[in-house]
Amino acid sequence: MQKIPLLPYEQYQRQQHRECSDEQVIWNILDAVKDPEIPAISIWDLGVLQNIQRVKNQVVVTITPTYSGCPAMQQIQEDIKITLAASGITNVKVKTQLSPAWTTAWITAQGQDQLKEFGIAPPLDKVTCPGCNSSDTKLLSEFSSTACKALYQCNDCLEVFDFFKHL
Repeated sequence: MQKIPLLPYEQYQRQQHRECSDEQVIWNILDAVKDPEIPAISIWDLGVLQNIQRVKNQVVVTITPTYSGCPAMQQIQEDIKITLAASGITNVKVKTQLSPAWTTAWITAQGQDQLKEFGIAPPLDKVTCPGCNSSDTKLLSEFSSTACKALYQCNDCLEVFDFFKHL
């Protein structure tokens, strides 16, 4: 019997790919790797971690940046190697894949919750304040601390916050 996905199709595909992988242990180890710019969210939940394969005796980890000039990618590559080395996996290659381009549809539901807890409005259809949940918000700037976020202000609590853009 085929399951009917209750989440975005892109996220469903990613989850199925992970669940069918022969490298479950490595996927689970890499859940500890956080985004250096948003340390509340893992690279899996953010949608950056794409694939794990064994090619002969080497582990190949594929990641996709949130945008092509993302300054966190070098640190993410280092963190992947350090985390795997701490588990005894030292022959590692980290590969960056630009196509298909990263999309906010790859952010897991848990990742959206983690963004909100960190003070960043997740990429939902309506921008709501992560502090008070008000939808009475206004755009201050199309760009914020990174190119993938915009800057908003809540008209109710007056808090300024980042909003993860739909990409």
